[in-house]
Amino acid sequence: MNKFVLRLAPLAAALSLGACSLIPTYERPAAPVPTQYPGTAATGVAAADLAWKDFFTDESLRQLIEIALANNRDLRLATLNIEQARAQLGIRRADQLPTLNAAVAGSRNATGTGKYVTVDSAGFVVTAYELDFFGRVASLKEQALAQYLASQEGSRTAQISLVAGVAQTWLALVADEKLLALAKQTLATRDESLRLTRLRVDNGAASELDWRLAQSLAEGARATLAQQQRQRAQDENALALLLGQSLPANARAHLSALPLAQLRMAELGAGAPSDLLIARPDIRQAEAQLVAANANIGAARAAFFPRITLTAGAGSTSSSLSGLFQGGTWGFTAAPQLLMPLFDAGRNQAGLDSAKAGRDIAVAQYEKAIQSAFREVADALAGRETLGEQVRAQQAQTDAERARLALTELRYKNGAASQLDWFDAERSAFVAQQILVLTQLSYFQNQVALYKTLGGGATSATP
Repeated sequence: MNKFVLRLAPLAAALSLGACSLIPTYERPAAPVPTQYPGTAATGVAAADLAWKDFFTDESLRQLIEIALANNRDLRLATLNIEQARAQLGIRRADQLPTLNAAVAGSRNATGTGKYVTVDSAGFVVTAYELDFFGRVASLKEQALAQYLASQEGSRTAQISLVAGVAQTWLALVADEKLLALAKQTLATRDESLRLTRLRVDNGAASELDWRLAQSLAEGARATLAQQQRQRAQDENALALLLGQSLPANARAHLSALPLAQLRMAELGAGAPSDLLIARPDIRQAEAQLVAANANIGAARAAFFPRITLTAGAGSTSSSLSGLFQGGTWGFTAAPQLLMPLFDAGRNQAGLDSAKAGRDIAVAQYEKAIQSAFREVADALAGRETLGEQVRAQQAQTDAERARLALTELRYKNGAASQLDWFDAERSAFVAQQILVLTQLSYFQNQVALYKTLGGGATSATP
């Protein structure tokens, strides 16, 4: 059974079986999504059970993910939120037990005869301890427990998002390297064509139109190179933000040597939409927040009932400090108090209405989380079904354009084709290669997205 379900079970039991609890019985809302994903879902490994170290096989990428998990500030904030929620839970648990204080007090009062009466006391005091007959304090504790569980799931969500973000940005950098190298190669080729065309124009073997076309292609390649350099720098900056530090030198060197087309990732099985309820930590977080809102109703209901508190003390009282600890000065006091709400101008009812509205909001947020998760998985599955075929088709087109360029260049050198034909073939080959790299990038980034949307590594993710 899923760990989250096991951890949530005592909380659910407390909500439903507490003898004096006024918390409504918790019922998980039905998932507002179809029972199957559209299209055909291939079988494979369950993403939630597959640690990221097993999904990503490239050692350079693994190193970057380790760095990000150690240094990323968003993940650090998520961890600190857990600590804060844990402290709040500690406060609510402490409220269920009396607080014992040591107290020393003294008073000096004037009487009507002009004399002064001195009273000194020392002992132990319990002040305004609430006897939780109607479960108000217990309800607040259950709410804090649910919020603590929600913060843990939020940390897992942040970790999964960080791992996926690092992988997708790293893939973008790999593609940037390929596109940058392609742009440099194309610019060098077009600059050489421009030089040769200038010579041909000067010798009357080419027209001004040929020169202007060669110039246009060269400047277009120069603009593309500048664009790729800017994109490369921006993607590296984005990755540095995720890592919490600059890109290591060995990882930067590895980028240009990595063949994008040869990357491999594990084949994932989608399962059923109902699996997302326990696989996705963001959905578990939304459910824990729903449980917290449900518990808050119990505290609001208890406000309508009497509130019983006890103040008690045990110690010594004397008219002088020297006599505090002598025999016969010890005593005990107990002062229970019952407060019954009679008129509060509708404050308690408004509090209950607010709590119920909060639960309805939490239900809507929980259902929205499920629907968003279903859509994300369905989109990623659609991408997996089509992007693979798109990559294969784009590769075939690129091969055809390269062959066309080689044949056109041969025909041009033998006078059977014009320079315009050659430039057109070269431009088409360049565009096809660019699109191939971008399509390969989309294919691999979609695999990472599928891993993330299926709750990749959620079982092994640590808050």
